[in-house]
Amino acid sequence: MKSRHAETAVSAISLRGVSHHFGDFTALQDVSFDIGRGEMFGLIGHNGAGKSTLFKLMLGLLTPAAGSLKVLGQDTGAAAFRQTRRQIGYLPENFVTYDNLSGTEVLQLFADLKQVPRSACADLLDLVGLTAAAGRHVQTYSKGMRQRLGLAQALLGEPQLIFLDEPTNGLDPQGIADFYAILDSVRARGATIVITSHILAEIQERVDHLLIMHGGRVAAQGTLAQLRQGMALPLTVVATVTPLQQPQALAALAAVQAGSHETLNVSTQAERLSVHCAPADKMAVLSALLPMASDVAVHESTLEQVFLGYGAAYAHVH
Repeated sequence: MKSRHAETAVSAISLRGVSHHFGDFTALQDVSFDIGRGEMFGLIGHNGAGKSTLFKLMLGLLTPAAGSLKVLGQDTGAAAFRQTRRQIGYLPENFVTYDNLSGTEVLQLFADLKQVPRSACADLLDLVGLTAAAGRHVQTYSKGMRQRLGLAQALLGEPQLIFLDEPTNGLDPQGIADFYAILDSVRARGATIVITSHILAEIQERVDHLLIMHGGRVAAQGTLAQLRQGMALPLTVVATVTPLQQPQALAALAAVQAGSHETLNVSTQAERLSVHCAPADKMAVLSALLPMASDVAVHESTLEQVFLGYGAAYAHVH
């Protein structure tokens, strides 16, 4: 087991028993988790789950009512955290700036505030695809262009830690692909990224770990595989089996069913054979089908299904 000191050393962010209140309203209650350095960490939850409050606490904009919170090894309530903030980038859900300034002028303004050389602005504008529009007033920018400008300002100074709140709002499919390609390059230099999004399909294969918030508490945390295992949601195995071999395949599946405590739902359509089963039966189903199948695909539960499952389980307990 790692010591508390060892955990802090490898963590970009570490929370222990953090709670926060707004008057009589409890926004967060006994929240504990770690975010490893260099990883992409997904923070998800319904509206009002506590995500925005967590962001503000981790940015040092709020001080926890209880518990401890360290960001890049520094207590967010310490005077020294003002210097630590220079190593943090932040893209809010709605990036608002001065419409009468050009893209270049906006980025130069933020560079001055962060004490970053203005010479860095041109390369960042090029990185986010805004070089051609750099001299135009921001009031002429589309929503997607504003988001890209917001990403550029978040990347000023090569921050070690970057917070992204619904960052792909307004981006088209190509823009989203470009956005995550940029994040990959940022991670390659060792930066840690914390991202929150309601578009769960977009982040499910991109994040290393996830935290699911519900009612100001941690409902679940772990990798997507761990969260799937925790919910034990059913999956679907789809195999291509010729009609001539389907009776043999169905007989093999019947043998799997006889040895399982769960129900296998089997359906056939032409050469497509689908088996809806529990995760515990996946390998047995695959072993039964592989000798007869020319192709097999496994469809695991999506992050959205996992999220809804944990939400329902949390609501039932609480």
